[in-house]
Amino acid sequence: MATVTTQASAAVFRPCASKSRFLTGSSGKLNREVALKPVSSSASFKVEAKKGEWLPGLASPTYLNGSLPGDNGFDPLGLAEDPENLKWYVQAELVNSRWAMLGVVGMLLPEVFTKIGIINVPQWYDAGKAEYFASSSTLFVIEFILFHYVEIRRWQDIKNPGSVNQDPIFKQYSLPPHEVGYPGGIFNPLNFAPTDEAKEKELANGRLAMLAFLGFIVQHNVTGKGPFENLLQHISDPWHNTIVQTLSGN
Repeated sequence: MATVTTQASAAVFRPCASKSRFLTGSSGKLNREVALKPVSSSASFKVEAKKGEWLPGLASPTYLNGSLPGDNGFDPLGLAEDPENLKWYVQAELVNSRWAMLGVVGMLLPEVFTKIGIINVPQWYDAGKAEYFASSSTLFVIEFILFHYVEIRRWQDIKNPGSVNQDPIFKQYSLPPHEVGYPGGIFNPLNFAPTDEAKEKELANGRLAMLAFLGFIVQHNVTGKGPFENLLQHISDPWHNTIVQTLSGN
């Protein structure tokens, strides 16, 4: 928020736009209205960005009113117009954000620690070639069963909140009443409160991690190296090891 004080008569221009459904999620023709309001000398007015506008001045869809954490009104395809779909997309983004943050750390730190000599493990893009205690197909089946069980339980909690708080096998374990997506208990060992600010920060970092994960994949496909190795290569010769030389093949 910014406060500006004027020292002379001025006029406040208030543009209002209603754009196409592709940008706003609602139909309508492009209209622009300008309201002139005289401001007396030495008056002050506040300039404040509204929550729910991913692009300043662009109206948000009516079903995205800024009440959800991380809601900036961005839904150009209108995917979340249905309330049930919106409920699912909220949880899907939350879970994928958390997996992306774990994935980026799991890709980056082993490469860094291996480069500086603390550990010696395969690069993330060669991890599937390593020998483990079981074959790749066996590990895949085990992971599929475990993830299937966890995801079914999570889906049940979305459809009927609180229905899976009690552990079906170990009866002595249960989760306290909680908001969907924020179970707390053993899943929150540091006892962070799920405040609106914390939810906003988690989603912001999760979205950044999803973009970083995609960037790591594309970067390796182009250069054949990991992000840390690419960084070291760039630092060693910043003028000749850039994206321009990479894309030009030099």
